This record gives sequence, C-alpha cells and structure tokens, in this order.
Amino acid sequence: MSYRGMLVEERAELVALLRGLSEQAWQTPSLCAGWRVRDVVGHLLQDTLGPLSYAGVVLKSRGSVSRTNNAIAQSFSALSTEQLVDKLEHESGRLSKLSPRLMLSDLVVHHQDIRRPLGRPRTIPADRLTAVLSYPDPFAFPRRFTKGLSFTATDVAWTSGEGPQVRGPGEAIALAVVGRSVALDDLTGDGLPELRRRLG
Repeated sequence: MSYRGMLVEERAELVALLRGLSEQAWQTPSLCAGWRVRDVVGHLLQDTLGPLSYAGVVLKSRGSVSRTNNAIAQSFSALSTEQLVDKLEHESGRLSKLSPRLMLSDLVVHHQDIRRPLGRPRTIPADRLTAVLSYPDPFAFPRRFTKGLSFTATDVAWTSGEGPQVRGPGEAIALAVVGRSVALDDLTGDGLPELRRRLG
C-alpha cells in the first residue's frame, strides 16, 4: 500500500478512537511532555494547513521545531473536541500530499502518544509499522538516540543499525527512537542501557 493509503487508514483509526473518548479522556496527559490528548490532536491539525501557512508559522517560530509545534497546537485550542475531530477527519491531507512518508511517521507515533496513557493498546498493521521504523520522524532527531546501536523488531521483519543490540516490539522501538522513554520497559538487549541513558 502507498504511504498516502496508509495515512488515510491510520487517520481513520485515530478518528474512530477519538469519537469515543469522554471529555475527561481528552484532558489526559499524553506521552508528549506538556501536552494533553487534545493538544496532540491540535498538533496533528498541522495537516489542515497549506504549505504557505505552515511556512509562516515556522518563520514566526524562528525555525524552532518545538515552538512551531506548540504554536500550531495552541492555534486550535479554542475548538471543541468535536470540532477538532471533524477537522482531522475532513480537512487533513494538505501537507501529506507533499510528504506522506513524513506525515505517516508523525501520525503513527502521536496516535500511540494518545493510546498508551489511555490504556487503549492496538496492533499497528505491519506495513505501517515497518514504514515508520524505516523512516522515523527526522524532526524528532532520532540519530541522537540510535547512533552506534542496532535495532531488531520481534514482531515484524525489520532490523537496522550496527552495534549493541536493542530488541523488542516494533511499536516500542518506533516510540523509543523518537524519545519516548516509556517504551524502554518493553525492550531488551545489550544496547538497552545506553539507549536508556540517552533518553535520560
């Protein structure tokens, strides 16, 4: 399946989850530091922006990834949860047309950022999981966590890198290499102590 096709399916699964959440669940802290579930969804609405609008936010944020992400999430903070989901479902896809591979990596990880704290586990389809493992979001600067280590997923056919090994479910690897320390407990291997040190 194409990256765009995987994006459509991933977004539909997230929308289905969000439609069933209580207002209390929307206030739950996500795996993203300082962001609740609703803030993560606000961030994902970056995909409703056109390239020029997005570039404008980047310029105002002086090129900072963190400031850009926070500004976008904040710009949608006045919307109700129903409005947030409606926009995600019906208006997303503008930036995805330019870089579907990048947007898929962002969407899958943030989907898990929401599901894990809510205790809503799922099995990520193997094609999507392998795609994200093979191309972690570069704006999360994964190289600082992965350099000099090797990674092997135990549930899909995927391995990468050289050096002391880190093994475990692909979902946990995908989260750990972009800085989610909560996933470390699902991993094993002689490279795990170094990865844990890097995640701090």
